[in-house]
Amino acid sequence: MEHRPAAEHRPEPGRRGVLAAGGGLALAASGLLAGCGDGTGGGGGDRFRAAFTVGGSQETLDPHVAPNFVDQVRAKALYDTLGGYADDMSVRKRLAESWESDASGTRWRVRLRAAEFHDGKPVTAKDVLYSYRRAADPDIGSPSQELLSAIDFTASAAEGRRSLTFVLKAPNFEFPTAFAGPGTEILPEGTRDFREPVGSGPFTYVSFEPGGPARFRRWADHWDGAPRIQELEIVPANEESARLNALLSGQVHYAADLAGASADRLRQEGSKELLTVKRATAQQLLLRTGRKPFDDPRLVRAVQLGIDREALVRVALAGHGEVGDDLFGMGLRGYPDDLKPRERDVDEARRLVREAGADGLEITVETSSVDAAWEPAAELMARQLKEVGLRLKSHVRASSTYFSEIRTEGVAAFNTTSTLPVSDFLQQRVRGGAARNQTQYSSKKFDELLDRARRTRAEEDRLALLARAQRIARDESGLLVWAFSDANDGIAAEVRGLRAAPPNSHDWARFDRVRLG
Repeated sequence: MEHRPAAEHRPEPGRRGVLAAGGGLALAASGLLAGCGDGTGGGGGDRFRAAFTVGGSQETLDPHVAPNFVDQVRAKALYDTLGGYADDMSVRKRLAESWESDASGTRWRVRLRAAEFHDGKPVTAKDVLYSYRRAADPDIGSPSQELLSAIDFTASAAEGRRSLTFVLKAPNFEFPTAFAGPGTEILPEGTRDFREPVGSGPFTYVSFEPGGPARFRRWADHWDGAPRIQELEIVPANEESARLNALLSGQVHYAADLAGASADRLRQEGSKELLTVKRATAQQLLLRTGRKPFDDPRLVRAVQLGIDREALVRVALAGHGEVGDDLFGMGLRGYPDDLKPRERDVDEARRLVREAGADGLEITVETSSVDAAWEPAAELMARQLKEVGLRLKSHVRASSTYFSEIRTEGVAAFNTTSTLPVSDFLQQRVRGGAARNQTQYSSKKFDELLDRARRTRAEEDRLALLARAQRIARDESGLLVWAFSDANDGIAAEVRGLRAAPPNSHDWARFDRVRLG
């Protein structure tokens, strides 16, 4: 998923009251204040309520269109996938009972477990092939489109009701990571209408309003066991303060994406519990190398050297994170662990700016309130880069349209990406020509190393090739990872069955295992 709002800087005196008032208005507008007066958290009864940032009137229950975390939460409720990510981004089995490749890494045989859709029809190999073919269509917009487009669907085939073989266009011993990718949910063959969706997930559809609440009901016949709650409701609260206030006032049981200052408050008060995952989100500044001025690698390097990462973590993240090194996936399998840290060098950055003839150049950076860290980070970066001769100006975009707009607009933008397999991230976000490569980076050498890694059977050799590719991208790609922020979700004291798990992993926001009381 793209965004994971991170820790917030501490408000100035007097600002907290304004935020609280704004949060109250947001809750009233979304209907959160209705029906919550029985004195129990989240409205009482056996309905679990969770507050998330939502995406506006263009939202859909089509699971293959899943740019934001709330889309993934709704998809987890309604649908299922062949696999799920463990905390370390290895793949565990879900609808797939087993998988294995041939010696070449081009043919993968998958065996499905016995499972049913909500209408009682079995989940079959034909459903899987239909779903993957649909998600591989660039016009659909699945986050995993780049991974699934590697499948030769003409050669791939069902072999009975519960077995199929995927034939790949090229060897790929990392292919099973696609089974757990966002936007790979399995649909009944022929599904095109999502107004009353049918899936094989732990909950069935009740109601949904784009940009508004979504309600789901317990499905007793789920293959992995029935949920422990009767109903799940996902409610909109786009302002971080609104989510916090809803949790504190007992209107919801779960508040997603809490800022660092809010996490500190919950720890101090002790009335609610906190699920915190360290180093969960890569905080990025995307420099579009395919456009001026960042088609000049000297200016990319100047920005890398000109920012003070420790100050950004201390101020923009309120200390709730750690310094980044311009590579995604710190601590995950495949991340190079022998990098020399990127240190600030004002003199060298200033020299590069002058050599590029860019002294005094104004650069507009796209930002938004989607993530509480971005605007204070932009303000601090502007002061830091002024010292090297660059003038950074912020352009604040609406949170509901931010991610769609920055795909095509601007030359620099803030972004976040949560935990994903490193190899998948490189294939989807850094490879030349990839649909989600927002810096427009292109390097034949990088792409060749990535291809060599994917067709290498030995794990140790494969990871060594990935490390070589990442060292190239670190300096050239324009993807500047300035920090890794903590992920904080708040829960009511009566909630059981949830644990702190990395975003995008199987156990994150797994509400079918929730118990109340």
